[in-house]
Amino acid sequence: MSTPKAPGCADRPAVDVLTFGETMLCVHTPGPLTAGAGARITVAGAESNVAVGLARLGHRAGWAGRLGADEPGRTVLRALRGEGVDLRHASADEAAPTGAMLRETRAGDIARVHYWRAGSAASRQRPDHLAAALADGTRILHLTGITPALGEGPRAAVTEALRHAREHGWTVSLDVNHRERLWSGAQAAPVLRSLLPGPDVVIASEDELPILAGAAGDGERQRVAELFAEGVGEVVVKLGAQGARIHHRDGSTTEAPARRVPVRDTPGAGDAFCAGYLSGLLDGLGAGRRLERAVVC
Repeated sequence: MSTPKAPGCADRPAVDVLTFGETMLCVHTPGPLTAGAGARITVAGAESNVAVGLARLGHRAGWAGRLGADEPGRTVLRALRGEGVDLRHASADEAAPTGAMLRETRAGDIARVHYWRAGSAASRQRPDHLAAALADGTRILHLTGITPALGEGPRAAVTEALRHAREHGWTVSLDVNHRERLWSGAQAAPVLRSLLPGPDVVIASEDELPILAGAAGDGERQRVAELFAEGVGEVVVKLGAQGARIHHRDGSTTEAPARRVPVRDTPGAGDAFCAGYLSGLLDGLGAGRRLERAVVC
């Protein structure tokens, strides 16, 4: 796949990658909350994780999400700004809170996660909230399957951003990133399939591919062929401990093995993968090298 081009020297886009979606205040406890365990505060959000990863890799990444006009929202902004993410188009909702999550470590790497995101500022995002960010432009628009699960407003925002990107010739990446606690595969499938043929790059795990393409009994190649028929440029399949694979439109594939490293925490691993892959795309790397960068990240 070719390197994403800027719209032109005269109107250089504000960022290399633009994304938006829900970012929450995250409270981590090393044990059950009822046991009085101490807590660590971070921020959590797939799209902003990708933006942070890209900023760390030297790219201009912008996040145009919505937060509550509250202390959790200000904490999120401080954290993202500290990572070098462009927040000029992040905005506050005076009437809704910032979403939150609690992650309790139970035993070993087993954790229990609780969410408070119903009615959050992010769930009230509308297409008009993105107008300025879209006007400023980007080389890549990065979307996930999480945002349209948040409600009708975010779903419309994704659709409008995708329409604008296609109209202006931007590269579009879509990470399926299915969250069963937000919606079932049966609920997600018609919504995400309605985004086709918009994305140039689709990123999905093996078990997420059926949500976007294919029928029961279809294999990976059949599902990928369906995505190509819909106009997708390339399909990146995450294989967990086995690494990852790119399917190209000519029927060939490129693979990279996973690196053997001690596992500290798995949440966010897929977001880091996306950041590495998009970084390689921005830098004009060939398929093998950008997949290696994604796996390393």
